[in-house]
Amino acid sequence: MGDKDDIINMISKIFRPEKVSIQNNPDIDEGIIKTKIAENPSILGLGDLLLKDKERIQPRAGRLDLLLQDPDSLRRYEVEIQLGKTDESHIIRTIEYWDTERKRYPQYDHCAVIVAEDITTRFHNVINLFNGSIPIIAIQMNAFKFGDDIGLVFTTVLDEITLGLVDEDEDIAGVTDRNYWVERGTDETVKMADDILSIINEFAPGYKMNYTKFYIGLAKEGQANNFAVFRPRKNAVNLEFKLPYSDEVQKKIDDNELDDIGYFKRFGYYRLRLGDKEITHKRELLKELLLLAYENSK
Repeated sequence: MGDKDDIINMISKIFRPEKVSIQNNPDIDEGIIKTKIAENPSILGLGDLLLKDKERIQPRAGRLDLLLQDPDSLRRYEVEIQLGKTDESHIIRTIEYWDTERKRYPQYDHCAVIVAEDITTRFHNVINLFNGSIPIIAIQMNAFKFGDDIGLVFTTVLDEITLGLVDEDEDIAGVTDRNYWVERGTDETVKMADDILSIINEFAPGYKMNYTKFYIGLAKEGQANNFAVFRPRKNAVNLEFKLPYSDEVQKKIDDNELDDIGYFKRFGYYRLRLGDKEITHKRELLKELLLLAYENSK
């Protein structure tokens, strides 16, 4: 009987919080929202980002609410916040600020982020039209009352479209040969790519190197399948394998102290810098990660 009473008491403590309008709440304004996000950018759900700037002045275009940056990939997020429903001017302003920043700092990858209390179906469709040509993320912001406190919840309602590598059309990528990559890297680092290919062939026999100007891809019986690509450098080989980001995979990389170049969210792949030692001593881990990427490509 005691257990049943405990369950009933526990259920009675679970309640549905009261949703409140941020726009119509006199205790909250856009400045407070900016400050809260600036204090802890991770609440947006975009990863462990850092605040680069707040209310950043734009030439002839007002002020960007927040500029956030990924400390690993150095990717920058141009964030605009709006209370209430999305409107035309807010979406245009978000894209203008993104465009200004990417032109001023082309050495970084950039992504526009629109945060609004209500992203209507109409504007969801409009934003979706831009996605792919413009990397843009839409985040809905909700507020809930807990006694005298108010909690903010951020939900991504439109993520940027993950773009594929140029693998289906190798004419565009520019077909080359092994010597091209030996010159760009070294004979030793190209052989490191061979070693990784041998790992792949343990679980997926028949794959061969597919040499292009931008990367060394994979092909089987003439059909490209770039679930992993290689970029030999002078002292190492960069391995990129395509997988949706997950904390579990990232933990495996971190715990094994691999040289992580950073997850490239727009294209959806992990990037590692590997030398002979890592390929030899971390062989089983690399095999596990590459197998996940291969299974994901099916």
